[in-house]
Amino acid sequence: MASNLGIDLYSPKEIAEKVENIGIVKANLPLRTMAMLGILAGAFISFGALYFTLVASDASLGFALTRVLGGLAFSLGLILVAVAGAELFTGNNFLVMAWAEGRIGFGKLARNWAIVYVTNAIGALGMVLLVFLSHHTDMNGGAVAQAYVKVAAGKTASSFEVVFMKGILCNALVCLAVWLATAGRSVTDKVLAIVFPVSAFVAAGFEHCIANMYFIPMGMLLHAGGVAPAGVDLSGLTMGGLFANLLAATLGNIVGGSILVAGVYYLTFRQRA
Repeated sequence: MASNLGIDLYSPKEIAEKVENIGIVKANLPLRTMAMLGILAGAFISFGALYFTLVASDASLGFALTRVLGGLAFSLGLILVAVAGAELFTGNNFLVMAWAEGRIGFGKLARNWAIVYVTNAIGALGMVLLVFLSHHTDMNGGAVAQAYVKVAAGKTASSFEVVFMKGILCNALVCLAVWLATAGRSVTDKVLAIVFPVSAFVAAGFEHCIANMYFIPMGMLLHAGGVAPAGVDLSGLTMGGLFANLLAATLGNIVGGSILVAGVYYLTFRQRA
C-alpha cells in the first residue's frame, strides 16, 4: 500500500512492518544461503572502500571535495548490497525489531549476526587479497597505496572511545539509508535513498566495522611491503590495532543501528500496546 500522501513510497509505518517481516526471513535463511550472501556483502562493501580510496589518493582535491566525492564513491557498497542482494551485519541490526516483537528468538538473532559478521570478514579479506594481487594500489604512481596506509593508520591510531562513538554515528546513518531504501519501489528510489546518508557518514570519518575489515588489513599488508607515508603514525598497524578498532567499531555500530534506529522505530510504530 502506498503512502496516503499520493507519493509512490511506503509510509514510515509500512516501512516498519516491511523491515520486521524482512528480518524474519533473514533470521530463517539456510546456513549456506546466509553465508554466501554474507561473503558477497563483505566484497561489496570492499568495492565501495576501494572506490573511496581511489578518490582519496588524488592530492589535487581539497579536503571537503575529497570527503564528499569519496563518500559518494563509497555508496557503491551499500547500493550493491541493497539492490543486488546480500547480508550485511550492520544493516542486519534491524533484526532487533522482529526479536523485540517476539517473532524470532534471541538464538536466531545471534545466529544471523554471528554468521553474517564472520562471512562479511571472509568476503572483505578475500577482496584484500584479490586487490593486492591485482596491483591496483600501484595506480597514480603509488599514491593509492599511500592512501590505503594513511586511512588504515588513522583508524588504528584513534582511541577505543572515539572509534566507539564514530561507530554509533556511522550505523545510525547506514541503518537510516536501509530504512529509506526500503521505502522505495524502484532501483532509482533505492539508489537515491542510500547515497546521501552513506556519503555523509564517510565524509564525516565515522567507523564502519565491515569496511574496516578491508581498509585496515589492506593498509597493514601494504605497510608490510614497505609503504610508509611520511609524517603518519604507523604504530597501530598491528593485529592488536586491528582487533581493537573492530571491537570498538562493532559495538558502536550495534548501538547506533539496533538502539538509535531499530529501537526507536520499534517503539514508535511496532510496540504492542
